Amino acid sequence: MSVRGASPIGRLAARWGRAEPALTKALLLAVFLVGLVAQFVKPVGDALQGKTYVGGALLSIVGYVLYAEVLRLNTAHDVQREAARGLHEAVRRLSDEVGELTARLRPRSGAGATAEQLMEECAEAVRDGGETHLWGMCFTGETFAEPLRRVLEGLPPDPSRVVSVRILVPDFGRPIEVPGLVRGTDGRLADAPGFRRALVEKITGYEHGLHRMRGRMLHKAQGTLAVEFRTVHMSPFLKLYVVGDDVVYEGIYDTIDMRPDEYRTPGPHSPGAAADGDRLIDLIGHGSLLTRWSRYDGERAREVVARRRTFFATLWDAARPLDREPVRGGDGVGDPSGGGSA
Repeated sequence: MSVRGASPIGRLAARWGRAEPALTKALLLAVFLVGLVAQFVKPVGDALQGKTYVGGALLSIVGYVLYAEVLRLNTAHDVQREAARGLHEAVRRLSDEVGELTARLRPRSGAGATAEQLMEECAEAVRDGGETHLWGMCFTGETFAEPLRRVLEGLPPDPSRVVSVRILVPDFGRPIEVPGLVRGTDGRLADAPGFRRALVEKITGYEHGLHRMRGRMLHKAQGTLAVEFRTVHMSPFLKLYVVGDDVVYEGIYDTIDMRPDEYRTPGPHSPGAAADGDRLIDLIGHGSLLTRWSRYDGERAREVVARRRTFFATLWDAARPLDREPVRGGDGVGDPSGGGSA
């Protein structure tokens, strides 16, 4: 409301509020000047001598000025405190809105997602601190273990952070047909020991990379990291990733790469060894579309998350530690470089 539209009492109060500082300053200045003159002009000094009422009045004025100043400071403090409370509330509302916007930007349960979105959610989970469990069931770990290692490298300091990583991979220490060979003679699937050897070396390399992060995180006060790889004798058709207790990503290795078997033993063909017409059959996971499920997206999504977590946990309990023994069966030593998908 403007001063013009206010009541007479309100207008008077507003005018007094504007005039009070000037009047108080003028009165105090007058008191000072009178006291100063009294020091040098004897009649004035004699007139003021013994005037106790005047002294009391002056003390009252000083007391009033002090009271007004204290009141002003208290009012300013209340205003500041109220402003701080309002700012805190605004920040809280903004944080809630950002969280809701982030949730809306993420795929809804049952919708398609990418490996990049998976890793962004893993990064957000570990940055938040506390205890985080990340599980992955994959081919070699190339698109999970390696990006996760880079995420862990860039974490801010937080000694209380605890990250537990479990990665379940196929057991390539034993013969398997997929990934493997397609025989040129009859088109049947067969084992490719040289290729399996290369896959084991890749998986072992990703395991060592994550294990090295444990000491680095402790050194940089980023928290505690626990890493474990286990194997199950199975073909790697399914991708499954679990982020904490709430989110699951799943997909399949839906691209097959057929190429010459560059891992077979060179030299004359012998019984049981790969022939020149054999082709390597490899599963490719790069670019595969994932499906995201969140337990906060309804009853069906909660059921899917619970079932997928139980599925992973059951296989994990039945799995065994990563096999670093020599690859069994097959046709000799393969090239350890390259090969395999994520």
